[in-house]
Amino acid sequence: MSAKKFDATVLDSLFRTIEGRKGGDVTQSHTAQLFHKGTAKIAQKLGEEAVETVIEAMRGDKAALVAESSDLLYHLLVLWADRGVSPGDVWAKLKEREGISGIAEKAARREAKSGGK
Repeated sequence: MSAKKFDATVLDSLFRTIEGRKGGDVTQSHTAQLFHKGTAKIAQKLGEEAVETVIEAMRGDKAALVAESSDLLYHLLVLWADRGVSPGDVWAKLKEREGISGIAEKAARREAKSGGK
């Protein structure tokens, strides 16, 4: 574990910057370009970054994994901003799940989807 302390404020700050790029100059901002290209392109980029992150995890290159993870988080935040999801929405869902077994939580979601049948 790194000696550096981390909290979600860096993601919250990045999200605010990303939201500020909506409708921005596509010649000056990669984020504005992504918004201009639409949800499908943003989702495609997120998928690409997810695959690249998995590849670096399997290769065992920590520096490359950190870089790809950063790209993955950035594209996830762009997708959230595009679809009207805030980090606070996700943080609240994570807090709601805190202390609940992953197995129990998945079972509850399956039951809710099936209508309790």
